[in-house]
Order: sequence, then C-alpha cells, then structure tokens
Amino acid sequence: MNKALLISLIASVVLFASFSQGWLDDSRQAQISDWPEPIYNFEQNPITEEGFQLGRKLFYDPMLSRDNTISCANCHLQYTGFTHVDHAVSHGIEGRKGTRNSPVLINLAWNSSFHWDGGVNHLDVQAINPIQHSAEMDNSLETVLEYVNQSKEYRTQFFRVYGDSLANTQSLMRAISQFTVSLVSSNSKYDQYLRGEATFTSQEKRGLKLFEKHCNSCHTAPLFNSNEYASNGLPLDSIYNDLGRYAITKVGSDSLKFRIPTLRNIEHTYPYMHDGRYKKLREVIEYYAEELDRSNPYLSEQLNGDLKLSGNDQKDLIAFLCTLTDRTFLYDRHFGFPN
Repeated sequence: MNKALLISLIASVVLFASFSQGWLDDSRQAQISDWPEPIYNFEQNPITEEGFQLGRKLFYDPMLSRDNTISCANCHLQYTGFTHVDHAVSHGIEGRKGTRNSPVLINLAWNSSFHWDGGVNHLDVQAINPIQHSAEMDNSLETVLEYVNQSKEYRTQFFRVYGDSLANTQSLMRAISQFTVSLVSSNSKYDQYLRGEATFTSQEKRGLKLFEKHCNSCHTAPLFNSNEYASNGLPLDSIYNDLGRYAITKVGSDSLKFRIPTLRNIEHTYPYMHDGRYKKLREVIEYYAEELDRSNPYLSEQLNGDLKLSGNDQKDLIAFLCTLTDRTFLYDRHFGFPN
C-alpha cells in the first residue's frame, strides 16, 4: 500500500475515534462495531458526558414551552422508544393536536434527514421545529434563550461544555443533540442472537426468514430503517389531508411518501403509521398482507409484488419483530428524567 495512503487511513481512524470519544461506552461501541459509519458529524459537536447531561436536562425541561407545561419528553417517552402511545398524533400545549404520529428517537446518528417528510436535514437544527410549532411547544428561540441564560445552573453547564456561559441558538441546539444522538438501541434479542449470546425459537427463526424475504429491502438491518421516503399505499387520510414529502419538495411523485421508520423496539412504539391509524402491530401486518391496494399509482416499487402471508406466517413475523425490543435501552436510567 502507498505510504501516504496508509498514513491518511490511520489519521482518519484516529480522528473518528477522537470525535466519538464519550459518545458511547465500550460495551455499546462493541455492539455497533459492524454497523455502518454514523452520518452525524461529531467533529462539529464532540459528545462528552457533561454535554450529554446538559442535553438531557433540556430534553426533560417543560420550561422550554410557551406555557411551561410541555417538554420534548412529553411526546418522546423513553419506555416506548422515545415516542408517545396514548394518542394517534402528537399533543402540544393547551391540548393542541398535531397532524402526525410522533416519530421515535432511536439511532439518530445514522439519519440524514428528520421528520416524516424529511423537512429537516440535520439533527442539530431538528429541535427548532417542535419548539416553535404552534401545535407543540409554541415558543420562540429568543424566549427559550432568555430563560436558559437567566438560569445559574444552565449558565454553568453551558460554560463547561462550550466555553461560554451564554447560550446561543447554535449551542442550544447542539446541546440537545448531545443527548438525542446518544439514544442508541443495539442490544435487542436480535442483536444478541447475531452475537451468539441468545437463541431464537423456531417461530422467531421462521419470522426472520419471512422478514428477510418481504421487509428487509425497506427496513434494512441492522438499523431496520432507510433514509428513503416511500408510499406504502395508505389512502390519503380524511382529517389531515397529509401529502407527506410532497409538502417539502413540491414534486408530484413525492405525494403520499413518508419516511421509512425504524422497526427497532416496534413492539412498544404504537400507534403505527405517520398518522397513528393502527394501534396494534397485528393490524399493520394484516394491512400489508391482506388490504394493500396495489393499484395505487404512488405505491413503492418494493410493495408491488404479492405478499402472501398466511395467518401463521403473520404470527411468525410478529414474533420476529418482537426480538427487536431492546429492554436495556428502554429502561436505562441514564436516558431517563435527570435527578
């Protein structure tokens, strides 16, 4: 190998290691050793324990909303994979309803865009939308910064993390990212099975084969999602008339396309679909196996073929999907409400 190239490769490895230092502990670094390289730029926002704790505090702080009642955690509960479960669409201050199911916050370092329609292309600005949205926190960044900069505790934390006790929009957003980018789920039964630490039942093995045949092209392992947008054939909802990605691109072929979500922890992330129309995982499988309208002109190509699943096949597939539950992640106190 060319000497200069070898030196360059070694430098790249060392550089990446320095940016990711403190992002994950050694055990979780080992768990994702064969995953794709993260998309998130750790050079711009190196993750530290103090930065993580600052972001955690902000994530759980209801004072970031206009009436001091709604925090990020209200729509993103840890034990349900950092989404909500008690209603179809997100709820904000004063009981205001959004138009979409709250997306899960899992393995965001591998996402190139965010929200169901991909309207945000960087994690470090993602939080601006819910803070300012009238149906969510309905606040202004100016008011949030005024609150943070009047807090002695926050001023101390921002100084320790960013070298300036006064937060600005950039440091505020990056602080929240320090927490959300660390929400890595990588220790499900499926992961343990791949590492030889657990065994699958015969039903789970049958479900895995069905998944690899019918589902993996969109919900691709090991992340079980895609940075793509697709139409799964659902008809336009009659309440919100949500056209999905078309609202961002204004390209006709993007009509009714939504982000392909991760299936990790799907056992606990109900309700399902962008509008939360299905409460049970069984209903989702039945939709694809029995109700999907393949004459829909917007339907994704991957769904054009016949998906023949008997009743037993559907049970087997659900059994496999439940192996994607990562209880160590869902109940890790490190991600919960800060003491």
